[in-house]
Amino acid sequence: MTDGLRLDLHVHSRYSPDSRLTLEELVGRLPYTGLRGFALTDHNTVRGNAELVELRKRHPTYVFLPGIEVSTHEGHLLAYGVSEAPPPHRPVAETIEWVRGHGGVAVLAHPFRWAHGVGRQVAETAPVSAIEGRNGHNSEVTNAEAELVGARRGLGLTGGSDIHALSELGRAYTYFPDEARSLDDLLEALRRGRTQAGGRSLPLLGRLRVTITTGAKFVTRGLRSI
Repeated sequence: MTDGLRLDLHVHSRYSPDSRLTLEELVGRLPYTGLRGFALTDHNTVRGNAELVELRKRHPTYVFLPGIEVSTHEGHLLAYGVSEAPPPHRPVAETIEWVRGHGGVAVLAHPFRWAHGVGRQVAETAPVSAIEGRNGHNSEVTNAEAELVGARRGLGLTGGSDIHALSELGRAYTYFPDEARSLDDLLEALRRGRTQAGGRSLPLLGRLRVTITTGAKFVTRGLRSI
């Protein structure tokens, strides 16, 4: 499957409270990443979806997947293929059911991260199609733990850079089957667990930098969590 379509499935833009990246900046970076496109997964909003549609028209050689990163009671959840934002801060099981009921696919985001991860109990039992096994902001140990749980459960694995800075695009990514091209194809591959994760984890110094930057943004937001 490593010869298939490679997409970054965890990307934040100016529609997230902790990013200033424009979609055009993200597209301009794609030729340097080896990616064929990305999923837009802003925090608790799908406001970027309309711009994503226009982006497809201007850049037909790339693949763009609408998504969202939802804050649930237990931690963050990625949802793909939904046209509206799920209600935030609900139980994760309820949010997963909402995503499925609206035609989307739910994936656990960075499940073992100390902040915003759902933790082991949910990772082992949540009725999702896939687990984010490789997150570009996680340590190798944390990513390996997520990959192990996903493999043990027979779930698909996804990868995403979790970017908030342009240089991070493509640090982690998801392999789709080569024949997957349309939005329906991509969602079906996620539902059937036909994806694999690739890319790099973040070393200690990088994680310290991200922690400091995240803390500064938290203060700027008036100590409001995402």
